Amino acid sequence: MREGPEIRLQRDVRKFQGEEPQLRKEITLRHAVSLYISSVLGSGVLVLPGLAARLAGPASLLAWIGLSLASYPFAYTFATLSARRPESGGVYSFAKESFGLPVAAVSGWLFALWFISGGPAVTLIAASYVAYAFPLSRGESYVIAAGTMLVAFIVNYRGITFSSRVQLGVVVAIVALLLSAVVFSVGSVDMRNFVPFAPAGLLPLGTAAALIFWSFLGYENVSNVAGEFRNPERDFRRSILLSVVVIGCLYVAVAAVTVGTGAFRSGGSVAPFAAILAHTFGPYGAAGTAVLALFIIFGAENAYTAGMSRVIYAAARDGAFPRFLDHVHVKTGVPDRSLVMLFTLSMVMLGFYFFADIDLETALLIPGGAAILVYVIGSASGIRLLRRDGRRTVLAWMSLVISLSILPFVGIPALVSVIAVLAALAFVVIAGRRSRL
Repeated sequence: MREGPEIRLQRDVRKFQGEEPQLRKEITLRHAVSLYISSVLGSGVLVLPGLAARLAGPASLLAWIGLSLASYPFAYTFATLSARRPESGGVYSFAKESFGLPVAAVSGWLFALWFISGGPAVTLIAASYVAYAFPLSRGESYVIAAGTMLVAFIVNYRGITFSSRVQLGVVVAIVALLLSAVVFSVGSVDMRNFVPFAPAGLLPLGTAAALIFWSFLGYENVSNVAGEFRNPERDFRRSILLSVVVIGCLYVAVAAVTVGTGAFRSGGSVAPFAAILAHTFGPYGAAGTAVLALFIIFGAENAYTAGMSRVIYAAARDGAFPRFLDHVHVKTGVPDRSLVMLFTLSMVMLGFYFFADIDLETALLIPGGAAILVYVIGSASGIRLLRRDGRRTVLAWMSLVISLSILPFVGIPALVSVIAVLAALAFVVIAGRRSRL
């Protein structure tokens, strides 16, 4: 049943008086750093060094270095906006303040597309690593992907405190395992693998950059839980600086050993680390990399499940999604209905990928197109909201230009995002008309 204006007013009054369940302020600096690292240092580090090198050769390292440097304007813009006005929803909330509900609704629907199509894609990457180490059928790989999403859903349903503690442990394990993998791979690097540097010319660098851009998505995700920070003005900027340095160094190091060992040329384009460590340690290396993949993918899925559910919750509160989703669990303090909706639709999308036999590159470019558009909206919001601060506005302009320059390379999969934009606008118009009846 659709809520009438009187019921919505009563719910707003109860929230104001503290009688309605609220999201809890439990996130500290160490939790923020772990959320940033796991949100950004996700599936990209596992699969994209190989895919990018296959497209652009050793020249793909230029894209990794360039985007590592360019990630700071994105990160700083979102952190500044969140510290300025900490509330759940992140880019959605920035867009609502800057451009009004229709543009905010578009960002909310793009976020939903990003998660629903991207979650199955990244969990399939983890499954591909497991399949590299152990003989698995295609169906069994999809079962592993579904299981990873299910565990992330359960962890988040138990509350942000429990989820943040799990995330911190996962991130420590991820960084330690990645560093170990890079160190053990250095001995297999052959400088001859860096020649020719750009075998297909520099043009493929654009497509490689569009794919690699996926690896640097996630800085906006922590803004989605800004309303749950204990001290947002202090912890946002400190956590951003630490996270950008750690993430950039790890990405460039992984990309360098992927090219230097020639793993992308020897069947390692999908699972380059598995190929690298299997060469060094035999079957134990592949098994260890499968464990690393599961840690990384679970960390990313867990962080995004937390962040995206807050976007849906904030958007539903404003009428950009069905108001049924505007609900917080009394005991755990999580937006439970938003979590259930995202999990259910992600499982449906996973089934679609299975039966339609969607390839990995397409499965990554679909959410990639949605994510780039979200960054366009977020950067434009930053330009408007930070216009009185010249230095910060420059960083927001840099974010906008970078996002727009990469968008054309997404290609045909970007049409799915166009459909999501039209659906969001149609929903807002129809819901607005119904509310006036």
